[in-house]
Amino acid sequence: MKVGYARVSTTGQDLDTQLAKLEGMGCEKVFQEKVSGKTADNRTQLAAMLDFVREGDCVVACKLDRLARSVLDLNTIAKRLQEKGVDLIVLDQNIDTTTPTGRLLFNMLGSIAEFERDLINERTAEGRKAAVAKGVKMGRKPSLTEKKKEEMLTEAESWEGSKGELAKKYGVTRATLYRALSEKI
Repeated sequence: MKVGYARVSTTGQDLDTQLAKLEGMGCEKVFQEKVSGKTADNRTQLAAMLDFVREGDCVVACKLDRLARSVLDLNTIAKRLQEKGVDLIVLDQNIDTTTPTGRLLFNMLGSIAEFERDLINERTAEGRKAAVAKGVKMGRKPSLTEKKKEEMLTEAESWEGSKGELAKKYGVTRATLYRALSEKI
């Protein structure tokens, strides 16, 4: 049985092209998901597909990076498929693990996919560092303005209810209130 696997990283992307290719290859069942490929841990449909396939089946993916973005994950997936007696075909890179050449190509392209991921992470880190140097604030915006924070801290001194009630009044969590109180000390 041919079993397809399709993945896109974000909800804004669309699976239609991959699904059409997999259908064209005669995949009888297709597992699909919209989730980051950074690690295989959070990919429920990948796990379901790996559990589903049986000896003699063939997993078909459109691109190698749809299956995994690290050599470690790729090798783990390939080993699991091999242990189950399942072949792998990657359409866009013409990989067919039933041949020695296909296995070599599979490992080479897996290394390139990991290298590409590392470059993306490096460029992202550089961009983040440059933005911080220009004064761009990273992360969440504060839950309270400084003025509201001061009001809350002043009110906390004479507050007779629970800290949870005071936090709720200002629309913050108790942890935020306690953090503000500890900063004041």
